[in-house]
Amino acid sequence: MLTTDTHTDTFLSVRTLLLGIANKIVRDAADPEDVVQDAWLRWNRTDRDVVRDATAFLCQITIRLALTTVRSAHVRHRSPYELPMDQPDVDADPALTVESMERVREATYLMVHRLTPREQAAYVLRESFAFPYPDIGDLVGCTEANARQMIRRARLRLRGKPSRSPSSDEQRRLLAAFLYATRSAEDGRSDMTAFVDAVVPTDIQEAWQPETG
Repeated sequence: MLTTDTHTDTFLSVRTLLLGIANKIVRDAADPEDVVQDAWLRWNRTDRDVVRDATAFLCQITIRLALTTVRSAHVRHRSPYELPMDQPDVDADPALTVESMERVREATYLMVHRLTPREQAAYVLRESFAFPYPDIGDLVGCTEANARQMIRRARLRLRGKPSRSPSSDEQRRLLAAFLYATRSAEDGRSDMTAFVDAVVPTDIQEAWQPETG
C-alpha cells in the first residue's frame, strides 16, 4: 500500500505535465493552476490502490476537469442561438485528446479571423462533412452557384492574412457548434440546420446578401 508521501510524490512528479494539458485546453477560459488543484483534490479522494497507471489516471482527470471548465465558461457567455459544447472522447489517449482539441481550436481561430460567419458555416459543411453544394446552398440560404463561390472564396481567404477582428464569443460559438455537429454526425443525426443557426446569428442571416463577382 502506498503511503501519503508516495501519493504526493506521484502527483508532483507529473504536475508539470498536468499543468501543460490544462493550459492547452482552458486557454483564457480559466486559470490552469485551478484545474490542476482540482485534480489534486480528486487524487486525494481516490482509492489509489486500484489505480494501475497513476500518470494516465491523472491525465484523464485533468482533461475532464479542463473540458468541464471550458464548457462552463462557454455556457456563461452563451447567446440564445448557440449550441451546447459537446466534449471530445476523453476516454481516448490523453495526448491524442489534447492534440485533437488543439487542432480544432487552431482551425476555428483561423476561420473566425478570415471568414464571415456564413463562410465559416459553408466551409465546414463542405470540408469537414462533405455536404453537396446544393444542400449547402439550402442550409445557408443561397443558390448552388453562390455556395460554390462562397467556399472557393473561403479557401482563398484562409490562405491570406487575417481580415476580421472577431469577438472571443464568435470563436467559442464556432468551436461549440463544430463539436456538437461532429458528435451529431457520429450519432447518425446529419441535420446541420442547428449548426448553421449557431454559427450564423439571426441578425446576420436576415441582413446577408450574396456577393457578386
